[in-house]
Amino acid sequence: MPELYAHKIINSPVGTLKLVADDDHLLAVLWPNDNPRRVRFAINTQESNAHPILHEAEKQLNEYFRQERNSFSIPLRFIGTPFQQAVWDALNQIPFGETRSYKQIAVQVNCPKGTQAVGSANGRNPLSIIVPCHRVIGANGTLTGFAGGLEVKTYLLELESKSANPPSAQLQLEAASVP
Repeated sequence: MPELYAHKIINSPVGTLKLVADDDHLLAVLWPNDNPRRVRFAINTQESNAHPILHEAEKQLNEYFRQERNSFSIPLRFIGTPFQQAVWDALNQIPFGETRSYKQIAVQVNCPKGTQAVGSANGRNPLSIIVPCHRVIGANGTLTGFAGGLEVKTYLLELESKSANPPSAQLQLEAASVP
């Protein structure tokens, strides 16, 4: 019988999210209309509003959306193939407010001709937002597939862009560069 995990439903600026955890790790952040085949293990869950990992994940996501946090410190467990896990680890290394192409990720995981395989692994990332698959774009700079939808991907990238370059910091930078 498959393991039973805990879940919590939270509201966010990008819609209702389902957080899934085992006893000690966050396993998934799922979208409202997520394809159940995308993250298969998340099917066996029971609701828990008192789970400490789920509570902490909700807190950190809320801070992220309020532009008070640009990284997450929740214990994670990746459930996937070794290749998927390598891609997800590479996603986690993309700096806040920056993007990478599928090709760049393919090179990073030592599979330079595996752009499509990287895209597939990226699409199966169970930890959306926390493991920033939204930071991966097409080689020509276009936004491509995202489980939460392209509008949400755009929102997340714009949110991070604003947080990475707040207006006060930009004004200080401009003032410092005036001769």
